[in-house]
Amino acid sequence: MMTTTCRHESTAPSTTTITLLLAFELGERRWKLGFTTGLGQRPRIRSVPAGAVDQVLEEIARAKRRLKVSEETAVMSCYEAGRDGFWLHRYLVAHGVTNHVVDSSSIEVNRRARRAKTDKLDLAGLLNLLARYLIGDRRVWRVVRVPSVAEEDARQLHRTWESVQQDRSRLLCRLQGLLVTQGVRLRIGDDFLQRLDGARLWDGRAVPGLKHRVQRAWAQLVLVNTQLEELEAARTTLVPDHETATGRYVEVLPTLRGIGPIGAWVLATEIFGWREIRNRRELGALVGLVPAPYQSGDTDHDQGITRAGNKHVRRLMVQLAWSWVHYQQASALTRWYQGRFGSGSKRVRRIGIVALARKLLIALWRYVEQGEIPEGAIVKTPAPAV
Repeated sequence: MMTTTCRHESTAPSTTTITLLLAFELGERRWKLGFTTGLGQRPRIRSVPAGAVDQVLEEIARAKRRLKVSEETAVMSCYEAGRDGFWLHRYLVAHGVTNHVVDSSSIEVNRRARRAKTDKLDLAGLLNLLARYLIGDRRVWRVVRVPSVAEEDARQLHRTWESVQQDRSRLLCRLQGLLVTQGVRLRIGDDFLQRLDGARLWDGRAVPGLKHRVQRAWAQLVLVNTQLEELEAARTTLVPDHETATGRYVEVLPTLRGIGPIGAWVLATEIFGWREIRNRRELGALVGLVPAPYQSGDTDHDQGITRAGNKHVRRLMVQLAWSWVHYQQASALTRWYQGRFGSGSKRVRRIGIVALARKLLIALWRYVEQGEIPEGAIVKTPAPAV
């Protein structure tokens, strides 16, 4: 699941208003619920079967009676982003609960070498943080921006394509690895099985029983290739709505040489089409392409990028950066990269391409939002007016 974050702009509610606070600890079989009405109070802990949302509402009603608050008391809840996704958030909001999905990596924890960790302690910690968040302390954690159902559905096609592509790479590596164990090297193409039948070991014998395992892996690869073709056909039939931000990005980005339709769809559906990005720093943080400095006393060094944002876009931008260097050689971005990293070692060039990826991401955002063509870039077709 995705855990990218954004700032929350709402003002803090009045501290005199009583609010029932609810924290979830979501397990595979059981959910634990913690209730309180403020800081320093002993939480009321209850457990329900995983997914039993009707029982959650019943426990909320019981907690209001137990904690002696009115039935009209507002409820604010939170849970950590994870395997359960956003459906619980939508359910709670639909039933009048103000819910926050929290980036678990942003939650402050005790730094002792050995600290006690139980669901009860975790619930108490979440409730304390939620109470602090309620009174206006917005730095206790980062709240995840929850997409709408349509926005979440728009990401499924290219994420499926990405996972199937990874399966294909895994199968190709498996085929090559199995053959190498017998000293056989074959080109993996449409005629692979014919080449396999004619392959011989170092002593002239045919490939032994391993051949059957190779054939099974080949059958899986054929199926994966078929799935990729079906996904590509499904993508080509998609018609973007030019009245939406997603459609505008899908239409405008491929007008730059080196940016293909797949990259445009990923960028549009993952970050650009549904987020309100205010500046380049926010954009870099969303993708995790920002530096993580470390400074303590006389120690001062860079830890590299944070890698705290959207991994799909981060991976894509590194690929697009290499593509940009190849197809946009006269652009200012490519000249900057070649002048600073081009003559370095392989490691230095890989470090430089990450820096280029961040600059390119900002340039693409400005290209669509402001119509600012990257300096020296080649435009394949005139971009529509924005």
